[in-house]
Amino acid sequence: MATRERADDTRPAAAVTDATAGEPDATTGRPASVLRPVRAGNGFEEALEQVLQLLRLGLVPPGERLPSERELSQQLRISRVTLREVLKVLQDQNMVESRRGRYGGTFVLPRAAAPDGGDGSDELRRRIAAVDVEDTLRFREVLEAGAAGLCAEGLTADGELRLRGALDATQGARLEDYRRQDTLLHLTLAELSGSRTLAAQYAAVRATLNELLDCIPLLVRNLEHSQQQHAAVVEAVLDRDADAAREMMREHCGGTAALLRGFLA
Repeated sequence: MATRERADDTRPAAAVTDATAGEPDATTGRPASVLRPVRAGNGFEEALEQVLQLLRLGLVPPGERLPSERELSQQLRISRVTLREVLKVLQDQNMVESRRGRYGGTFVLPRAAAPDGGDGSDELRRRIAAVDVEDTLRFREVLEAGAAGLCAEGLTADGELRLRGALDATQGARLEDYRRQDTLLHLTLAELSGSRTLAAQYAAVRATLNELLDCIPLLVRNLEHSQQQHAAVVEAVLDRDADAAREMMREHCGGTAALLRGFLA
């Protein structure tokens, strides 16, 4: 029987008081109106999604400081370790910078202009203009959860070997080859569902999903988390626990969806 472990170091939810609701400032709103406790399964991804939304809404304008690590971690109900990983991603994307000293903290950087003087997001918008992101994410989750459940109910001995091999390939993949191996693992689950129609539909939606994923950076923390979830899904399938397989796959899809919504919104 597969056992589900807490995949992130999120804390139990607690009441948010005025003392922990975020610093009052002269911005157009308060961080507490956007930031909320994340769910346990996808703490890093959902926290990143929310902080990206905070920046895109302009609630903390360029040059201003984000709420302190203590305040952000309390609002999001995540550890400071996880929060620092979120802030590191934003630093790597040149969206914020860390300053030390008495008046230090994490400060929002101005959005870089495109070389032609236009909006640097124009190319990104062109690439995703033809895609209904929410529809793609919902359809993907339905197909993936269904495939995982069907695999758990009807996996053969040969299928078990294929599934183990696909999982092992993702675990040993180099960063530049990870997305291909990740795709093959999910396609294997779809094929092992026993439904050719489901497998064909999943192949199509996965192609669209990969186009969206190519628009965002590969994040090592997210890949490590995905690997934990992959292992949990496969373990549930091998244990013939269809309910656990569906649940873990839905959680896995939710993490990817959070990242895409954060970066592509």
